[in-house]
Amino acid sequence: MTQHSHHHSPHHGGHTRDHEAALADLLDLDAEVFGSYLDPVAEWVGQRTGETTHRVVDVGAGTGVGSLTLARQFPAAEVIAIDRSEVMLERLRTAANGWGLAGRLSVVHADLDVAWPAVDAADVVWAASSLHEVADPDRALRAMYGALNTDGVLVVVEMDALPRLLPDDLGLGRPGLESRCHEALARLDWNSHPNWRAHVERAGFVDVEERSFTSEATPAPRSTGRYAQNFLRRIRSALDGQLAADDRATLDRLLSEDNPDSVLHRGDLTVRGSRTVWIARRP
Repeated sequence: MTQHSHHHSPHHGGHTRDHEAALADLLDLDAEVFGSYLDPVAEWVGQRTGETTHRVVDVGAGTGVGSLTLARQFPAAEVIAIDRSEVMLERLRTAANGWGLAGRLSVVHADLDVAWPAVDAADVVWAASSLHEVADPDRALRAMYGALNTDGVLVVVEMDALPRLLPDDLGLGRPGLESRCHEALARLDWNSHPNWRAHVERAGFVDVEERSFTSEATPAPRSTGRYAQNFLRRIRSALDGQLAADDRATLDRLLSEDNPDSVLHRGDLTVRGSRTVWIARRP
């Protein structure tokens, strides 16, 4: 995994517990703000698998948003959540207990850059915002192929682009701030990933389908301000020294707890995001 690749890094190693806890908070907020795509994707997976789903593996599960969605979609299935962050897995266990799912949702601490863990063959392997984080995605896809039963289904989810949260004109004399930030992050390869279709087919999968799912909300959910603050803090840190002084000052005003221009107090935040999903079958 690369330090700069994606602001959601459930696999990411080498961080302090405080850093991973902050990232876990961001993942949970992301689910609150942008998670409307999850149920439609899970329903699509259900259409591809029918009633034969007995075991689901969530690869790079993070705080378990996907794991919990899949557990609800497949109420008779065992769900195995894999991540290399103990902090994430602790958060996932707590969430599973809260949903009454502890009896059929288990966690596995493993680093996919080292080896695929010893888990029983699955009917669904789900990799959301995690495939681009591994060092060798093609090797990981071959491992996922080997982890599936015949006719098992692979699901890969990625962000199309970074989420849009700010109006173009913030009323602070620096229109277009978010676009400039996204352009600078693109130069750092944030959220960088290919179209996975060729990689999935090269690993041996067939019947590959690709769809885009959008997340939009007007007005923005209440938690959007906290999400924006967390996300923009990561942007501010990543782009330190790369933005114009006026843009840095504007970001600082948006991030301040007490400033009336803070994202915590604004009523003009937006929710615009989209994911691409690839679904394929092991023949």
